[in-house]
Amino acid sequence: MILYLDASAIVKRYVAEAGSKDIIALVDDAGVVATSMISRAEVAAAFARAVRLGVLDDAGGRRAQRRFAREWPDFVRILVTEALVSRADALAWSHGLRGYDAVQLASSMTWQDAIGQDVVLATFDQQLTKAGSDAGLRVWPEERELNRARPTR
Repeated sequence: MILYLDASAIVKRYVAEAGSKDIIALVDDAGVVATSMISRAEVAAAFARAVRLGVLDDAGGRRAQRRFAREWPDFVRILVTEALVSRADALAWSHGLRGYDAVQLASSMTWQDAIGQDVVLATFDQQLTKAGSDAGLRVWPEERELNRARPTR
């Protein structure tokens, strides 16, 4: 399986929460895993926010960030180019997405186009799940599973 992770899926790899075991297994089963370059900032921001909200203590947040930083080179990293941002611009309008979610969707679609094989988009964001599905991507978890896994953010 060729797997694309957005930031919401990556975070679950490093922070134990609902869906973490599933995403770890999915990544372990994947032949290759990619994400957008913006995921590095999004994931760091998610860890810092979890510390601010008391979901993680400072040591736990820093531990998650260090592990993610060590594994970052293992991801295929999709570059954010002018063409990709243009595609994200159109996707934001057509699917009502937030900016970074539109970049994540554009990144996964651009990678799929580049490699000529189906890519599975892993996300725990309900809007991105629907947009990815509507755009013709295979999305994990599917919308009905996502609704059971956690509330929308």
